[in-house]
Amino acid sequence: MTFRQALALPKNNMVLAGILLMLLGDFMFALNDAMGKWLVTSFSVGQVLFIRSIGAFIILGPMIVRQGLGPLTNVERPGLQVLRVVLATADTAFFYAAVAYLPLADVMTFYMAGPIYIAALSHFFLGEKVGWRRWLAIVLGFCGVVIALRPSTASLSWPSLFAVVGSMSFAISLILSRKLRATNDTTLVTWQTVGALIMGGILAASDWQPASAVDWSAMLLLGVVACAAHLLITRALKLAPASVLAPLQYTLLIWAVVMGIAFFGDYPDAQILIGSAIIVIAGLFIFHRQKLVDKAEPETVPTSVH
Repeated sequence: MTFRQALALPKNNMVLAGILLMLLGDFMFALNDAMGKWLVTSFSVGQVLFIRSIGAFIILGPMIVRQGLGPLTNVERPGLQVLRVVLATADTAFFYAAVAYLPLADVMTFYMAGPIYIAALSHFFLGEKVGWRRWLAIVLGFCGVVIALRPSTASLSWPSLFAVVGSMSFAISLILSRKLRATNDTTLVTWQTVGALIMGGILAASDWQPASAVDWSAMLLLGVVACAAHLLITRALKLAPASVLAPLQYTLLIWAVVMGIAFFGDYPDAQILIGSAIIVIAGLFIFHRQKLVDKAEPETVPTSVH
């Protein structure tokens, strides 16, 4: 379905199409996460990041050719563009570093706190008004993160901290995306992918492992899946209101649990389930209040590529 065809659909059908594309995009992101976890058990994070970034250009290449090189070089606020690329790259690298040691559901729990971080940081960086109800939900969400983090000397681990730092990088990069909303999506994703390619190459230089044809294909496919997921969600946001689509992101947590059990035999424990439930409730309340106070913007829905 082309965008013009979508515009010709009745409004209800457009919303339904947006919901279906969002659900498919979330599933693709979850599949990307599971594939990444499988690959980083055998290869370094840098090597996976490097080859995955090359794979992403299988989709990005034709899009770049179609729009030309002009939009890639003539970007608004170059300093913020560079900062966004650095944070988006850190988000992806820390995510893979975390899933190498933790169950998918555990890592995804920390990333589901992204909207909570965004709501808190938007008050300071974007000047957006956040009422007391949303501040209460933000505090509740942070309590959920603390419960999931298990902050004791006996159980607090580096992989958990990687997931928290990665999720915060993810949230800040989304806030920067809101500041850079005049930049088209192809340009944003292209430079984000270039950043991951460079970082992956640097990290992989000292820890490059030989791989089979199947392994190379899987790493390239990882980039294709991640890029496709991002584009599906971007298109969904053009067809349906963000306030309708935003809560659907929590299906990622469901898929993380399902794929973690099916592929890795990882069952979430009670503490992760309690923490994730609190985070989801707080996040849904923030979406609800944002919808009531003023219209939710498309960038409130995570569209970063892990």
